[in-house]
Amino acid sequence: MSDQPESAETTETPALTSLEQYAADLTDNLGATRFEVAFDTVRIFVETDRWVETIVEARKDLELFSWLSAIDWSRTTEVGEGVDDPDSLVERFEVLCRLSSVRNADAAIFVAVLDKDAPSIPSLTEFIGGAAWHEREAHEMFGIDFVGNENLAHLYLTDEFVGHPLLKSYPLISREVKPWPGDVDVEPMPEPETDPAEEGAS
Repeated sequence: MSDQPESAETTETPALTSLEQYAADLTDNLGATRFEVAFDTVRIFVETDRWVETIVEARKDLELFSWLSAIDWSRTTEVGEGVDDPDSLVERFEVLCRLSSVRNADAAIFVAVLDKDAPSIPSLTEFIGGAAWHEREAHEMFGIDFVGNENLAHLYLTDEFVGHPLLKSYPLISREVKPWPGDVDVEPMPEPETDPAEEGAS
């Protein structure tokens, strides 16, 4: 028997990759909620009430505003494939804003989680003029209110159009009539015709 005292088992924390370390440092420096790294992409989660403040601070290093958009996380879909495990999904909207450096490859997507029933977030337009178009599009397609953006008029749809086409709950009438590509049975390709002269020569 060993004379050494028994020690409690310790669990070593896996070392962070360089990208994860970058994301962790960025999250700490900005006072963000948390981060995710997947497919070589950094996602930084930000509280809605600190959205503008965080983006403005992040642009001191990540100067280039690339785009802003949204995702509708919904358990049910009107048309098309639904989620695999709807009971485990927390319904929500996510607003995403990508910033990147003009000096190196540093970049991050900033994410704010919005309430599904009353999606609202402060506008970035006071500090990023280029965000105006993106916020208008997200408002038109998802119904998200960007507080402070005084021009949320339609970009693509007529003023009389009712609804928000990129919501999972929006009925895509054209897809009810014509199924999604790949969802229909396709007749097999016909066999190539054989030349009778070639059959006799064989």
